[in-house]
Amino acid sequence: MTPHISDAQRRARLAWRHGLAAPTAGGPEHAAADMVALHATDPATVYLSIAARQPTATVASIDDALYTRRSVLRMLGMRRTMFVVPTGTAGVVHAAAAAAVAAEQRRLLVKHLQQCGAGDAAWLTDVEAATIAALHARGGAATAAQLATDVPRLRTELVFPQGSQYATSRVLLLLAAQGHIVRGRPNGTWTSSQYTWHLLDPWLPAPLPDLDPAAARTDLARLWLARYGPGTVNDLKWWTGWTLTQTRAALAALPTVTVTLDGGGTGVVLADDTDDVPPPPPWAALLPALDPTMMGWATRDWYLGPHAPALFDRTGNPGPTIWADGRVVGGWAHLPGHVTTELLQPVDPATRRAVDTTAEHLTTWIGDIRITPRFRTPLERRLTESVTPRG
Repeated sequence: MTPHISDAQRRARLAWRHGLAAPTAGGPEHAAADMVALHATDPATVYLSIAARQPTATVASIDDALYTRRSVLRMLGMRRTMFVVPTGTAGVVHAAAAAAVAAEQRRLLVKHLQQCGAGDAAWLTDVEAATIAALHARGGAATAAQLATDVPRLRTELVFPQGSQYATSRVLLLLAAQGHIVRGRPNGTWTSSQYTWHLLDPWLPAPLPDLDPAAARTDLARLWLARYGPGTVNDLKWWTGWTLTQTRAALAALPTVTVTLDGGGTGVVLADDTDDVPPPPPWAALLPALDPTMMGWATRDWYLGPHAPALFDRTGNPGPTIWADGRVVGGWAHLPGHVTTELLQPVDPATRRAVDTTAEHLTTWIGDIRITPRFRTPLERRLTESVTPRG
């Protein structure tokens, strides 16, 4: 008989495995490992995602993990998205996802260089080498502006009908995806998106391992199933950015079991993960834009309900969300001096109090910094524009 995992059980698994029903033990690297990877496109997300799972974490302790102990690494990964991953997992993510992203981005950049009459593959190879040499000459660390001064060709302008851009960001992103450089400490507050770039090998305690891509994809699929299972083949394909063939091959190399899901569909879990987990105690959480729990699956009805129009932007990026007992029940925004919330469905008084308490804690945790998501959603915009800031 095919095992069945209900939506209630999926929400219970989410609560326990994502550190939302009880605080995650250990440092920021443990919170990252519990999620496989933390989304880092929006710099504030990394900090707020960890804070939601480790209430005693501080900006200083997260900075320490990122930039001093380097137990977590900011890197380009799945779906050409920036992530923060445990250093021990970085090699898997690179071989399973980033290397293919780098190859595609290099092909695309060469195409754009040729279309704009700015260069070709040989030109790009030379600029890449010159940029790495410039980083070495500066002691292994430099800002994008410094590198563009040292390598003037980085300022090459690519002109398209819809606008223009300099080659600087494209080349640096490509070198990062290839595993040559890494973003270090931001040039400003922890919400800044401007970074100093470092050579990757000296940054890490050991070079990234040279892993077989197919084996790495199997390892990454196992990590995802352990934290997000059950999920569908399409969920894993979307989360990783793989082809359907790659996704199926990665799953076929693992001991998995097909389970039925509420609504008549089927999903996949690891073979030793079919037993029910205990129901968690009541919980509430305020998660940031692009939080990995929100971004864990392509099919979200079982936890999102009808709230997508208010909580996602036009390109599918989620904003700040309020969670209660495994469901999204509202959204929040950060105004000068406080966090404001809006529930999108009725909740009981105890949940309302828990949401208010969590918002007060988050207000204190954020402090004097202003959090504005990179991707603005209808609810977050409305809360920001319509609520009068407290003096």
